Amino acid sequence: MERFFKKAATPLVGTQGQETNRKRTRLDPNSNFEVPSDPGLRPPISNYDLNDHDFVRRQYLLAGPRQPMLQDFPQTLFVDKQRRFNKAWYNQYPYWLEYSMQKDAAYCLCCYLFKAENREGGGDAFTSVGFKNWKSKKSLDEHVGGLNSAHNIAVSKCQNLMKQEQSIQTVLEGQSKRSQNAYRLRLTATVDCIRFILRQGLAFRGNDESEGSSNRGNFLELLRFLADHNVMIEGVVLQNAPSNMKLVAPEIQKDIIAAASVETTNKIMEELGDELFSVLVDESRDVSGKEQMAVILRFVNKQGSIVERFLAVVHVKETTSLSLKAALEELFCKHKLSFSRLRGQGYDGASNMRGEFNGLKALLLKENSSAYYVHSS
Repeated sequence: MERFFKKAATPLVGTQGQETNRKRTRLDPNSNFEVPSDPGLRPPISNYDLNDHDFVRRQYLLAGPRQPMLQDFPQTLFVDKQRRFNKAWYNQYPYWLEYSMQKDAAYCLCCYLFKAENREGGGDAFTSVGFKNWKSKKSLDEHVGGLNSAHNIAVSKCQNLMKQEQSIQTVLEGQSKRSQNAYRLRLTATVDCIRFILRQGLAFRGNDESEGSSNRGNFLELLRFLADHNVMIEGVVLQNAPSNMKLVAPEIQKDIIAAASVETTNKIMEELGDELFSVLVDESRDVSGKEQMAVILRFVNKQGSIVERFLAVVHVKETTSLSLKAALEELFCKHKLSFSRLRGQGYDGASNMRGEFNGLKALLLKENSSAYYVHSS
């Protein structure tokens, strides 16, 4: 049954059918259809025009059941014990069980799609009202019922609905699979080149990146080198890539660099954990003349070694101590760091940094007297 229920990472975009004065509006077949992200907020299937029912159902089945993996589900008091939805139920009922975060309730995707036609069994608990009895999963088993239960009939109808275009879908999936593999290989080669250049601290672009240039810059030359030594990569990059999907534009490079920055920062914060730390700060101007502040964390890792990790470069409007502190507070808030964990601060000899009364050092000592100052050159 798995092939009939596909999960989507994001909801589709478009316009839902609306009901005005009991006259159901037809959906535009050329527009995408929006599948609500929460099952507790979706309109009944009967709200849509009868001619659109199969289309709407198919979009829901392609999107798959909504199964958010929350860390902690809300608790409800039953008699004398707090109980809540169990995410392990997703594994037991993977193709139809849904959970609404808005209503803290469970729903059945198949019964929602075909309940109006069955009109028997299951009531509204798993379709419109939502099931909230978390005492045991017995009620879920009862909802499934026997071979000819209303639920299993709805499941069969879902399967039959998706089979209608199976032959066409198989062809499209084959083409899509090849396109996905080519794109994945192209993206991997691009990311590998960017990672190499970042690690070596090299410039990405060259003075002349035109086709006839003898040196098109580090990124394009490295990608060309990979293509020359790997037939599979050669077949999907540069001149062999679709014109609108070469993945070599500076904007694409910046997006991947930003993603690499986020992943690197996450690793640093994971390495730091809940440990105490010191901060090293220096301010300077970039090539465009904008003021910026470089921030480095110094701490003892889980192996007992003292490490320094470059956290960020923050642009500031001015280099006064108040502006630097505000920028540091914003950076700490972004990465969920607290001044209470700060045990040291190091700057150069500038008055705005180490001033006894109004310098950044003094401002941080007011926040935390344990943030001892050490001069750093």
